[in-house]
Amino acid sequence: MLEPVNISIQSLNLVTLAPMLIAIVGALSIIVIDLVKGGLDKSLYVMLTVLFLFLDLGAIFNFIETVSANGTLLGFFDVILIDGLAILSQLIIVGASIIFIPLSLTSKRFHEYNYPEYYALFLFMIAGFQFMVASDNLILIFVGLETASLALYALIAMHNREKSFEAAVKYFTMGALAAGFYSFSSMVFYALTGSIEINQIAAVLAADGYANIGYVLVAVIFMLASLGFKLSLVPFHTWTPDVYEGSSAALAGYMSIVPKIAAFVVAMRLFEFLIHSGVVWLEIVLYAAVVLTMTAANIWALVQKDVKRMLAYSSISHAGFAMAAILIGTTQSNSALFLYWILFVFTNLGAFTMLWVSRQKTLLPGQSSDHPYEKFAGMVKTMPLAATMMALFMLSLAGIPPFGIFWGKLYLIGSAVSAEYPMLALIMALNSAIAGYYYLKLIIYMFMKEPIDNASSSSYMLNASLPLKTIIGLAALATIFSVAMVNPLMEFITAMVYNSGY
Repeated sequence: MLEPVNISIQSLNLVTLAPMLIAIVGALSIIVIDLVKGGLDKSLYVMLTVLFLFLDLGAIFNFIETVSANGTLLGFFDVILIDGLAILSQLIIVGASIIFIPLSLTSKRFHEYNYPEYYALFLFMIAGFQFMVASDNLILIFVGLETASLALYALIAMHNREKSFEAAVKYFTMGALAAGFYSFSSMVFYALTGSIEINQIAAVLAADGYANIGYVLVAVIFMLASLGFKLSLVPFHTWTPDVYEGSSAALAGYMSIVPKIAAFVVAMRLFEFLIHSGVVWLEIVLYAAVVLTMTAANIWALVQKDVKRMLAYSSISHAGFAMAAILIGTTQSNSALFLYWILFVFTNLGAFTMLWVSRQKTLLPGQSSDHPYEKFAGMVKTMPLAATMMALFMLSLAGIPPFGIFWGKLYLIGSAVSAEYPMLALIMALNSAIAGYYYLKLIIYMFMKEPIDNASSSSYMLNASLPLKTIIGLAALATIFSVAMVNPLMEFITAMVYNSGY
């Protein structure tokens, strides 16, 4: 007969659950408030969401000193792992969410923002992403992944347009397939090692000398496919342009940032020990995925006629660029990835917010989509400030110095050279040059062409609410003055990456 095991509350270290629990309590509070008193103004729910996100952010900051002094923290039966990677990724997730959620205070009437369920689902989604990054337990990662994904499917569908329903169904279908691949890969890893903890899996495979290399290959391929769907890696990217087009521009910008940083951290925990195992084909598989994603996405972006779809393919290329850091697998490259993605938060969210501001309810005659290039023709003459802002974001996305993403690309390419990946560094530089063409194409339309429809062009930003203008301004300032942020950011990021087991 088994002896009962006494577990003290203190040994569970429940404080490690605080950030996720704050988000969950916030979501439940919004639902309860709506049950007690329905029909309240959306500004109340926005403020409540922002309040709980700031509390969440405070809980994350509370871990920084402890992790810096003592290393990783384990909690709740050792399935919660708070280390440098978990802290950095949660700061990006919650920080980007704080910037994003005030976009719902638009003066235009988009009905999804009037539903309290929208804000509750949003907080549940944040909690799911936080569980993903704050664990190396494959089951808890899966629970976090599905919690976040199910909430995100609903948020997309709530936009309530025909393309939104189509986008939600496509994302759900691809997400279900990715979940199946993840489950199968986890099962194979468990069969091989008897563990679902990534650290234990690494230790057992190393001790066995990767004897069952064929089965390891199967597990890696299925896991790469699963995470490839979430990161939009080629050839698992096909859902991305359609889903971004069907989502609101603001949510599309958010989707290009937050779900991907969560998937990057899982990939970092899982693939880097495989890269360092010395098994050459593991490196070759990831190398091929990185190069194909960067290059193919850039080529597809070149031929797009809609700015939103162009930015969708652009975000795929940026994901491939950042994924190169995981292939390189050094502290320098991992630090560069986080710097790159922090700068990407401001630039890409700013660009998509500009699209959000300029969206119209009904398409103009001859328009086949919301944001054709022609819509932005001559924008400098009708709305010079808006044209300047959009051009600034395009220059940053193209990696033109001294704007935001240039510094992220510089550090990433530098880490590739330092780790003796000269060919990868060359491919990254060439792809940056190719990407410059389609970003500059939009600038040419805005600054060098005559306006096609003065009425529609002059409406840009006139109806934008103060929160939207504030967010665009904040994104622009961060993009311009990123040079002043780079050194202190890199020092903090590097210190956090050192305080992780990866």
